[in-house]
Amino acid sequence: SCLPKFSTMPFLFCNLNENCNLASRNDYSFWLSTTQPIPMMPVSEQAIKPFISRCRVCEAPAMVMAVHSQSMVEPDCPENWAPLWRGYSFLMHTSAGNDGAGQLLSSPGSCLEDFRTSPFIECHGRGTCHYYGSTYSFWLSIVNEQDQF
Repeated sequence: SCLPKFSTMPFLFCNLNENCNLASRNDYSFWLSTTQPIPMMPVSEQAIKPFISRCRVCEAPAMVMAVHSQSMVEPDCPENWAPLWRGYSFLMHTSAGNDGAGQLLSSPGSCLEDFRTSPFIECHGRGTCHYYGSTYSFWLSIVNEQDQF
């Protein structure tokens, strides 16, 4: 999930006949975006750079996990665990058709520090990226105490 170099199309499509093609099927990729204002038109080349979130891969002597509450109360960490950051409970995103992706709710990737209705930018093999109206993000909602079971 943290590639050393950015490309709007960082993967190949290969079939059973051992033929591989790059961006030949109207392929697209999704990237966690920054808090930059959403552009009016698709961006390309160097103009993409401010919209793509950065990452770093680190090693730690212990596990990291996210804890969600589905209430306005920030959940506590388990006993003897230290909090690393607080955020918003992100579940998944979808795009045109039936495509979508998410991660385990125990993953730190499910706790985003910033709430944005569009936390992902969609990039295409033709070298452009944009926020499209057919893309939806899904967040855990608050469940009122009287509605719980």
